[in-house]
Amino acid sequence: MLLLKLIEKNNMSKIKVGIVGVGNCANSLISGIEWYREYYKKNVDDAPGLVNEFIDKYKVTDIEVVAAFDVDKDKVNKDLSEAIFSKSNLAYDYKIKVPKTGIIVQKGPELDGVPEHLKTFPGNPVIVSDQKELNKEQCANVLNDSGAEILLNFLPTGSKQSALFYADVAINIAKIGYFNGMPELIVCDKTFQNSALKNNVPIVGDDCKSQLGGTAINRAMAQLLNDKGIKVSKMYQINYAGNTDFYNLIHRGQSKHKTKKESVTSLIPYEFEMDTGFTFLPVMRDRKTMHLWFEAVNFGNAPLKFEAKLEVEDSPNFAGIIVDVVRYMKIALDRNIGGVLDSVCMYYAKHPPKQIPDYISKNMLDEFVKGKRER
Repeated sequence: MLLLKLIEKNNMSKIKVGIVGVGNCANSLISGIEWYREYYKKNVDDAPGLVNEFIDKYKVTDIEVVAAFDVDKDKVNKDLSEAIFSKSNLAYDYKIKVPKTGIIVQKGPELDGVPEHLKTFPGNPVIVSDQKELNKEQCANVLNDSGAEILLNFLPTGSKQSALFYADVAINIAKIGYFNGMPELIVCDKTFQNSALKNNVPIVGDDCKSQLGGTAINRAMAQLLNDKGIKVSKMYQINYAGNTDFYNLIHRGQSKHKTKKESVTSLIPYEFEMDTGFTFLPVMRDRKTMHLWFEAVNFGNAPLKFEAKLEVEDSPNFAGIIVDVVRYMKIALDRNIGGVLDSVCMYYAKHPPKQIPDYISKNMLDEFVKGKRER
């Protein structure tokens, strides 16, 4: 009886999630969780590289992937532990063995998720599986049968129809939480906001700030410039890498330009010239480099220029934020709270329904965890 109670308690602490898009980000999330699981076998706490080791009672290792969807021939019908290491995935190698999961990757609809340019991705073209694809009700059944509480959208930028499909599956049919990690405006859409409230499921998005990426640094600089009275006239941010995400961005990155640009310009109360750019360099694989430059004036209209460079493994930088977002969403589920999680969106999303400075949204997050704020 004691053993049964311990098992039940352990199962209750798990946060069960489904994933759409078994690419580099899924690889980093699943491999990373396994890395921390091995770390905790030897160390009690103080794990490196986490924004939050605990959020409420939850650790990173409480996250469990229980369902997955893709259309790639190299991933569909394979165990998730094998699919995340398909040849088209270039994520950082954690040097960790991911055990068999028993989770078989299901084929969802192709829709606009695999544009022609990804079918010619240099060296590792994406070949769509010839397996029969699942419809909305079947996808929802997979999620519900697996016990998934949250669906994580890791689809390629520009996959608007696919993003809408899975948002409908999660929010309206399966009635589970939905995280939109791509720059399509789902959480900012009033219809989905109302549906999430009606069905009492939490939603977070749109797009995701990396653990320490170009957007985070650019926003911090924008806030600092404004606080210091420095007037910006021109600014650009250029990013380049060699993964499928960047190959996709150079072909259809309009929505990404929008979310990155508005994330920064929303913090500066006047108009100025700003450009964002993406370049695909195969030799970089999953390593991303960001260059930030701006031209401004300070006291007496004296000229000022600034330039910075950041180099980081792209997918772990994303996964480091996902493990926090999932745990915040679990708190909402525990408290029976649905709708847009404002504090989580404002701090972790590039394009939340409402933009505010990060230091304010961080305080809101702390209030949310303590139960002083509903969302």
